Amino acid sequence: MILTTGYPRRVMRASTDVAAAYGLAGKPFVVVLLVLFAIVFARSHLTYWAGRGVVRGAMYGQEKIGGPAWWRAMVLRIGAFAASAPARRGLALLHRFGPVAVTLAYLTVGVQTAVFAGSGLLRMPYLRFTLASVPGAAAWALVWATVGFGAVWAGLALAARSPWALVVALAAVAAVVGGLVVRSRRSA
Repeated sequence: MILTTGYPRRVMRASTDVAAAYGLAGKPFVVVLLVLFAIVFARSHLTYWAGRGVVRGAMYGQEKIGGPAWWRAMVLRIGAFAASAPARRGLALLHRFGPVAVTLAYLTVGVQTAVFAGSGLLRMPYLRFTLASVPGAAAWALVWATVGFGAVWAGLALAARSPWALVVALAAVAAVVGGLVVRSRRSA
């Protein structure tokens, strides 16, 4: 697939091989799955521990944060995130669904970080978080190793041919998802 970008038009080759996107070209599919699993597993657990760190920091008082400047800045950023609307949505999901919210969060866009950090903020036991993470991380790795990147490359190819076609396609997907959400809320 050839995509053209910018002015003057430069031609770049877009690989549709998922393994190549992660620098694993030529590796067996199982290796790609395991690498993707490790990536998302590490990300989710680091986010969980960041949430736990906010709780621990709050327990010892926020008036004096020690450490280097980058650490103080990170603690303040995580504290600000903990008070944000996405974090509140993630906490609400955790209160309602518990560890199942952690598993399902891997299959969402925009709620993952809130749910993982919220799990730490709520001090969900680490073993419970880990057990809920395994099937979610496996599902995420499988999706991104198969159809996930295919959808991204298809969107890039469509945008290269016609940006308006991409806008129409995204609007159609949003309309279908919105219709399903409205329908499920009416039946609940």
